[in-house]
Amino acid sequence: MRIRQFTAAAAGALLLGVVVTAQPPAQPPAQPPAGQPPAAQPPAGQPPAGQPGAPGQGRGEGRGAGRGGGFGRGPAMIPFEEHEGFTQIFDGTSLKGWDGDPAFWKAEANAIVGQSTVENPVKENTFLIWRGGEPADFELKLEYRINSTNSGIQFRSQHLPAGTDTGGRGGQIAGKWVLKGYQSDIDFTNQYTGQVYEERGRAFLALRGQFSYVTPAGVVQGVAALQTGPSDLKGIFNINGWNQVHLIARGNLIVEIVNGQVTSMVLDDDPKGRAMKGLMGFQIHTGQPMKVEFRNIWLKQY
Repeated sequence: MRIRQFTAAAAGALLLGVVVTAQPPAQPPAQPPAGQPPAAQPPAGQPPAGQPGAPGQGRGEGRGAGRGGGFGRGPAMIPFEEHEGFTQIFDGTSLKGWDGDPAFWKAEANAIVGQSTVENPVKENTFLIWRGGEPADFELKLEYRINSTNSGIQFRSQHLPAGTDTGGRGGQIAGKWVLKGYQSDIDFTNQYTGQVYEERGRAFLALRGQFSYVTPAGVVQGVAALQTGPSDLKGIFNINGWNQVHLIARGNLIVEIVNGQVTSMVLDDDPKGRAMKGLMGFQIHTGQPMKVEFRNIWLKQY
């Protein structure tokens, strides 16, 4: 992987076992001497006839089915359901430990539900805030389901009291439950789902399929594409169904994983704009009526 600006980014990515690639130029296949038929080539990824496969290589089961785990080689992937060292921060029946507008938020059917209607619209993005602390380095695992519009998972965020003027990033705060900070973006059409956004701040920090770097001057730069691009990644989401999110924040490196795929990464070197700890929460966005649900919420702090 070639990184133009910041070689520590590669170290951060490798530390977390995340693969980013810059595609090399395609090489033409070797040509046989004039008048000779081309040599038979084994299928891509297969050893020559009569030779055993490499250790961990699958036996025709497809990529990810080898003995070594999800990538066909190397250690097995950690299951999403692995919760060693995690604490469940939603009890499944109440909003104890959470703070939000009761007109929009409730606990129902083992999930946190945020809902707006024609009769009860959201006039300003409103949030359900976890009041159990301000995590710095952490991992967060949860599942979400959405039926319309836009939502998000806030982290390392700050609570903006009513009357706060955020200027061009949303104007003056009117309501009681408003957060500013990093957001794992979610939307029903999956145009933005999987990217790292900053609510009422620097906006787009890492688009889906991108590993980005924020310079000390606050300039967002693309470093490399992830293993698959934004169009391919759009196909990983379960529309109208439950989706799994795994967020990792270590120092100034943020990694977002959705349904087992790394969707975005950002290395934030902007000392004025970044936050190294802060509140967590969920968003209901302005717009047409919507319903978003969150369940199986697990947090691990370092």
